[in-house]
Formats: sequence, C-alpha cells, structure tokens
Amino acid sequence: MNSAQLVELLKERIPSDQLKWQFDRKTDKIRLEHSQLSRGMDISLPEILAKYEDKKDAAINEVVYTINETFSAMEKERAEGFVKANSIYPVIRSTSFPVVSKAGDKFIVKDHTAETRIFYALDLDTTYRLIDETMLESLGMTESEIMESAMFKVRSLPTAMKQDEVAGNVFYFINNNDGYDASRILNIAFLKEMEGKVEGHMTVSVPHQDVLIIGDVRNDTGYDILAQMTMEFFTTGRVPVTSLSFIYKDGELEPIFIMAKNRIARREGRKK
Repeated sequence: MNSAQLVELLKERIPSDQLKWQFDRKTDKIRLEHSQLSRGMDISLPEILAKYEDKKDAAINEVVYTINETFSAMEKERAEGFVKANSIYPVIRSTSFPVVSKAGDKFIVKDHTAETRIFYALDLDTTYRLIDETMLESLGMTESEIMESAMFKVRSLPTAMKQDEVAGNVFYFINNNDGYDASRILNIAFLKEMEGKVEGHMTVSVPHQDVLIIGDVRNDTGYDILAQMTMEFFTTGRVPVTSLSFIYKDGELEPIFIMAKNRIARREGRKK
C-alpha cells in the first residue's frame, strides 16, 4: 500500500461531508479540516504505513478510531466547554514534541528529564486534550493548580504489572492502554516501592505513551536486552517518547547509554 491508497482507504472508512481532506504529497501528510468547527488535525502517512506492514487492518482501525474520537471531543468541547470535565492527568512526551498547539497556543508544560517533558491533559473519557494557556480561564485553574491536580490523579492510577524474566534479568510491564501508562513514571511512591524490590540496577523506560517498563538488570546481557526491547517498543508505539532508558536511584533518573553500563556498575558499587 502507498500513501495515495492509504488516503483513499481512510476516506472510505470515515465518510463525512464535514471533513475536508488535503493530501500533501511533498510532506506525505494529510490535513483534515472540520468545516463546522473550523479546526483540524495533521496525520503523518509514513508512520501509519510502517505499522500497516506489521499490524495490517489493526493499524488502520487505530487511525480511524483516533480521528473519530478527536473530532468527537472537539464537538463536545464546543457544545459543553470544559466545566464538566474534572479529570486532569500528566502525560509524558519527548522534548521534541511541540510546546505550542497548531493554533499557536502554548501548552502547559514542565521539564522532566533531558529526554522527556510533562504535558497536562484534560481527560474526555475516550480521549484527552492537552491543556494550553487559553483553557485556564474556562477551567478556573492556575498553572500550578493544574500541575498539582495532575500529580494527585497519577497516584490513583493502577500499577498492576506483567513480569518477564530473560537471561537472569527481570522486567515489569505496565500496559493498561488508558493513555497514561508512561505517566506512572511520575508516581514517586510506586518507583520507591519498586526500588526496594529490585536486586540489581533499577531501570525505568517509557518508549511510548502506552507502556512503562521497570527493569531489574542483574548482568551485562540485561542492558543489551533492555536496549533492544525499548527500541522495538519505541518504533511501534502510537505516540513514541524515547528509546533511551533511565537508571533510577534515590529518586533520580539518569539516562542510560548502553556503552557506559560498566561505568554505571562501578559507580553504583553493585554486581553487574
């Protein structure tokens, strides 16, 4: 399937007189404009095509769902405003993610690590909207209140995990597909609890928004496994964050460069 064929398929799957499709062959993107809302969204086609090679119809279903839910949320916002929405969560994005909306409004953001940044989202049940400065008055909240509310809510998210052991190393996966899996990296109490559980080096990974990986790395092979694992998640995730993992110790996150694992081991004074 090529880009032009993908566009035609999406048009068939999302029939609507209110949507105007603009296919830019040079950038390989489509722009969808909603005629009544005078708002729209951009979609990068190469990313969808790459996922289609692996997931086939499931990849198309994901895109169709995202488009429908995004415009549904926009319509709800126009009709009801923000006063009925009372759930605000933090979301993790890469530092390359735009800090200004397509409309030119600044998002509410906070620095996190050299690789990640915290944005704040208004939960709308089946989707969410990133909060920008123009929304503060409607929400009746300040920036600091937004941040405090989000950090309180992230602590309420479930932390059930799946566990896998590979070559003597243990990996824990949080994958609830609620849009906030990576956000669990901000649950300090949870990270401290896991730190007391691991026997080797504790690693934390957020390759995309829908997974948080905690590693109990007990030997050198574990770092190689971790690197391969995070890269695979990063390239297949719907919203990639970072392929780098972090060493976690005493509340601090330090990016891991796999070539430096021996230096880390020596510094920590632990068995590799």
